[in-house]
Amino acid sequence: MADALQAARAALAGRRAWLVGGAIRDRALGRATTDLDVVVDGDPAEAAQEIARAAGRAASFALSEQFGAWRVSARDSSWQVDVERLREGSLEADLALRDFTVNAIAEPLAGGPPIDPLGGLADLSAGRLRMAAASAFADDPLRVLRLARIAVELDLQADAATARQAREHAAQLSRCSPERVFAELRRILAAPQALRGLQLMGELAATPVVLPELDALRDVEQNRFHHTDVYGHTLEVLACTIALVDAAGAVSEPDPHVSGAMGTEPSEIESVLGEQRPAVAAMLAEPLADGLTRGEALRWGALLHDAAKPLTRGVRPSDGRVTFIGHDERGAALAREVLARLRASERLQAHVAALVRHHLRLGFLVHEPQPLSRRTAFAYLRACSPVEVDVTLLSIADRLATRGDRSQPAIDAHLAVARQMLPDALSWRHEGPGEPLLRGDELGSRLGIAPGPRIGTLLDELAAAQYAGEVTTREQAFAYLESRARDV
Repeated sequence: MADALQAARAALAGRRAWLVGGAIRDRALGRATTDLDVVVDGDPAEAAQEIARAAGRAASFALSEQFGAWRVSARDSSWQVDVERLREGSLEADLALRDFTVNAIAEPLAGGPPIDPLGGLADLSAGRLRMAAASAFADDPLRVLRLARIAVELDLQADAATARQAREHAAQLSRCSPERVFAELRRILAAPQALRGLQLMGELAATPVVLPELDALRDVEQNRFHHTDVYGHTLEVLACTIALVDAAGAVSEPDPHVSGAMGTEPSEIESVLGEQRPAVAAMLAEPLADGLTRGEALRWGALLHDAAKPLTRGVRPSDGRVTFIGHDERGAALAREVLARLRASERLQAHVAALVRHHLRLGFLVHEPQPLSRRTAFAYLRACSPVEVDVTLLSIADRLATRGDRSQPAIDAHLAVARQMLPDALSWRHEGPGEPLLRGDELGSRLGIAPGPRIGTLLDELAAAQYAGEVTTREQAFAYLESRARDV
C-alpha cells in the first residue's frame, strides 16, 4: 500500500482528498491491503491521471461511467487506487451513501485522525456488520451479496436490522448486472469461510435469485447410499474439497472448521495425497481464469457437480431405488449455462463443465481388476484431460461426502483407486501420453489405408498400446497396427 499511498499523496497534495473505506478498515483489523479508495473534491479523471504520472509505471482508466470512478493500476498489478468524486457536497454525506459503516470511515489523504461519523470503528471492534443507512439495499441491491461476502472475509456478523433489510431486498438482485453478481459470488466461494457464505446467502434469500440451480437441490432425496438430500451433499462435497485443498497446502488461510468436516477424517485425505502433496499444491495454486486459481475453480466444480440431479431424478420400478441417470452429462451443460449467465469466461465455463462431466468416471474404475491396468489408466486420463488431476480430486471429495449405507468399504475402495491414479494424472498433465511413434501419413502409406476415420482409430489404438508399454519402437508399432488393421 505504501507505493500507492505515496503516489496519491504526491499527486493530490494541497487538494481536498480523503482515503476512505477498505484501506482504513483493514488497517484497523491488522490486515494487509494493496487497494486504496480515494474521494476527491473535483474531477476524478484528472486526479487519476495525476496519480498515474506520479507513480511512474502505472495506468489510469475509467472504471464506472455511471459514477464517474477511475482506477489507477500499477503495471505489475501490485497495487491499485480507485478515485471517485465527492458526493452530496460533504464528506459526511458521501460516507452516508456507502454500504456498511465499516466501509464508511475516512481520513485526510495527507494524513490525520479518522473521520468516522457512523461509528464504523466501534462496529469493527464489536465484530458487527451494519448498514450505513436504511436505504443502503434499496440504493444498490448487490449489497445483499456484499453483506455475505464481507461477513465471511472479515468474520463479521450482521446485526438484526441489517439482515432484515437485506432479506427484504434480495429479490432485487435480479436487477444487478451478472458481472457484478459473479464478482461477489467468486469471492464468497473463494473465501476460507465459503460454507458460511453460502449459508448466509440462503438466510438472506439471495440463493434462489442468483443461483437458483443450487437452491433447487434442497429436499431432493437420494438413495440409501447417501445420508443427506442433494443440497446437503453438495455442501459436504464443497467442505471436503476445501479440506483437500487445505491439506495440500495450496491456501494460506485454512479454515479450521472445514478440516475434518462432515465426518471426514483428515487421515483419509492425507493418505491419498501422500508424496504427491507438493505437486498437487502447485497445481491447485496455478491461476486459471477470472482471477481464480485451479483450487478455487475446483470449488465451483463441487458446487455444480450434481446440479442436474433434480432434472434427472427417477425411481426404478423393480426395487424403488432412486436414480439420477445422465446427471453428469446434463450437469456439464447446466454448469456452462450457470457460468455463462454470470458472464464468466469461456475458459472457466469449459473447465467447470469438464469437472462435472467426468466426476463419476473414477468411481466406475473401482469395479475394474485391481491394480488398474495401464490401458485402463490411459482411457481415464485421455477422457478427462485437461482436468485429469482436478477431477480426480473432485471425485475423492464426492466419495468422502457420501456416507450412507455401507459407505466405508466404498470409500476405502475409491481411495485405493485414487492413490493409483493421482501420480499418473500428475505425470499426464506435465508430459501427456508421450510422443506418438508413428504419424498418420506414415501409417497410411505403409498399410495402404486412405486418409479418414480408420487412420484415427488405429492411431488411438497405438497410443493406448504405447502408453501401456506394449510397443516401444516404430517397427513394433507397424507390426502391432498391421495385426489390428484387419479388425478395424
